[in-house]
Amino acid sequence: MAKNTDPQLQKQIIYCIYVRSHTEEGTFRAILPDLDRIRSLGADIVWFMPIHPIGVEGKKGSLGCPYANRDYRGVNPAYGTMEDFRALADAIHARGMKVMIDVVYNHASPDCVLYRQHPDYFYHGPDGKPGNKIGDWADVIDLDYTNPALWDYQIESLCGWAEIVDGFRCDVASFVPVAFWEKARAAVEKVRPGCIWLAETVHGGFGASARHQGFYSATDYEMFSAFDLEYEYDIREYFDRYLRGEIELSHWLDMLNVQEATYPLNYNKMRCLENHDQPRIASLVKDENALVNFTALLYFLKGTTLLYAGQEVEETHKPSLFEKEPVNWHTGKDLSPLLRRLAAIKREVLGAEDSFRAAADDMHNIAVLKRDDGTRVCVGLFSLRGENASVALDAPDGRFENLIDGGAVLVENGQTFCAGKPAIFTYRH
Repeated sequence: MAKNTDPQLQKQIIYCIYVRSHTEEGTFRAILPDLDRIRSLGADIVWFMPIHPIGVEGKKGSLGCPYANRDYRGVNPAYGTMEDFRALADAIHARGMKVMIDVVYNHASPDCVLYRQHPDYFYHGPDGKPGNKIGDWADVIDLDYTNPALWDYQIESLCGWAEIVDGFRCDVASFVPVAFWEKARAAVEKVRPGCIWLAETVHGGFGASARHQGFYSATDYEMFSAFDLEYEYDIREYFDRYLRGEIELSHWLDMLNVQEATYPLNYNKMRCLENHDQPRIASLVKDENALVNFTALLYFLKGTTLLYAGQEVEETHKPSLFEKEPVNWHTGKDLSPLLRRLAAIKREVLGAEDSFRAAADDMHNIAVLKRDDGTRVCVGLFSLRGENASVALDAPDGRFENLIDGGAVLVENGQTFCAGKPAIFTYRH
């Protein structure tokens, strides 16, 4: 892990906003009235997907993708002005939250300012033309980090943004040299001490494929030298396969145990059920009881929790990256009371340096998770199909309070009854 990573990030919650889709207006200013609600959910950090101008050349859809950046040092005029963004950041800070922005340093739009000024900063294919290494990313061209002048420009850009924001979510960070991120982190630290660095590390199979083709892709273990937290995409494929019914629950949970055994003691994975690249969890998990269990499990996992705007109302539609598709805030559903309770448990009960262990009852699709700080054990029971069943449990006999709803959890002879609802309780060694 980065030497100066704050362990308290383990207990925090990131709320992700896509400015274009968050409100009907799709502007920075339109977000202001929603900040108190976001804070009430327990959010510590507000992450904005890319706020920069979007490329026009080769754009996808009618509005283009925010990950096709046209100017690293400006803001998308459709969202407002730089002054508008500063006002939004100030309002977030005034509510005790931090601000994180998306930075896309692997690639940029073909008509970006940087290419016009410095074409030598970009990767050129065998035909001598600027291009990208990933074929379906047709609206971007890759940067070339063999050029040290590019490092200087990008780090200077980051330092400028660090005067406004508190952290960076770094897009496909695995494809950019770890040494660059280490140098950038050291420079930004002088401007914004304690700046938060989140790496979008890539799916395990994607990274392996890139390396096989001769392209640079750092491993998750390597990335931890520069980043405070990173995506859990190294095992995401197992989660997705479990949701599709292709593997047993224990297969996915075993991979969570592998992470615990593989990474440094203070490793931090950003845990999410959905994000802007993944399907909405409510579109995949139709049963309400099951969805509540998945949500509670998310908060129990070791690592920083991500909420993608709209998740709290069980939105099923994933907004397009290329069009304007506002979140439907009027679904008639609301997980907010549950999210507030889970946020309190995450802050007040779960420890930043807990050990973690997962086991599964595959017959009934019940996850049995443990967090242990050496003195107190916290147990989580999550019925991921909403089923009622007795489940084996390595815990002392007794009657314990369910910290989620105040009900009772009764353990007798190493068994407890799971009534299809999530339960979290603690006991002392």
